[in-house]
Amino acid sequence: MNKRHGTVLVTGGSRGIGAEVVLLLAREGYDVCFTYLEQATAAEEVVSRVRQLGGLAWAIQADLGLPESAASILSRIPKEAAPLAGLVNNAGITGRLGSFVEADLATMKRVFEVNVLAVFALTQKVVAKWLAEARQGVVVNVSSIAATLGSPGEYVHYAASKAAIEAFTIGLGKELAPKVIRVSCVSPGTSLTDIHAAAGDADRPARVSSKIPMGRAGEPKEIAEAIAWLVSSRASYVTGTVLRVAGGL
Repeated sequence: MNKRHGTVLVTGGSRGIGAEVVLLLAREGYDVCFTYLEQATAAEEVVSRVRQLGGLAWAIQADLGLPESAASILSRIPKEAAPLAGLVNNAGITGRLGSFVEADLATMKRVFEVNVLAVFALTQKVVAKWLAEARQGVVVNVSSIAATLGSPGEYVHYAASKAAIEAFTIGLGKELAPKVIRVSCVSPGTSLTDIHAAAGDADRPARVSSKIPMGRAGEPKEIAEAIAWLVSSRASYVTGTVLRVAGGL
């Protein structure tokens, strides 16, 4: 293991892209705290894998859609963790696949609470902490190529939520640049995670692969590599930027 660089807080770190981010950051010498919603067994498995690498990780159960979650998550970062150096806003939901007119308002509300308002709330708390402590830091948001493509007939509301995150990234990145707090975003294309099954179409990656210039869906680790790079000092001159990792889309 490398020397400890600080702690990174990752939302939605028990599976998929989030779990790969946790493992990569741990290998690079960060302590990692990550949230999960329901899958406690998967979360503990990620913690165990980090510890096998010689790193430190902690899992925090939280429903990001609840207004009080942001303050609660920060208060539960263990005292033995290194100072908070980064935030990865990875957690997100889509709702069911279908046309926009068939999407119910409750689903759209929940999508925006988790994908947008929770990102705003947690980022605000973390940035306020860094400013109060005169610390530098880095925020990496996770968007989706849906923000650019619009996802017609699938989940237009989800695409709109991710477009909000990209605008948020650009604006906040410029606002915080003088404070040496970097804010960037990764926009993944279709990836091999269980988000598709949750949306009602587990075979979606295979179905849409022909539309991707590289002819395949992305692996979670390929997306995680871009996120980990943006967190690291190797991306020290990158802020207010949306990086597409989408096989050519």
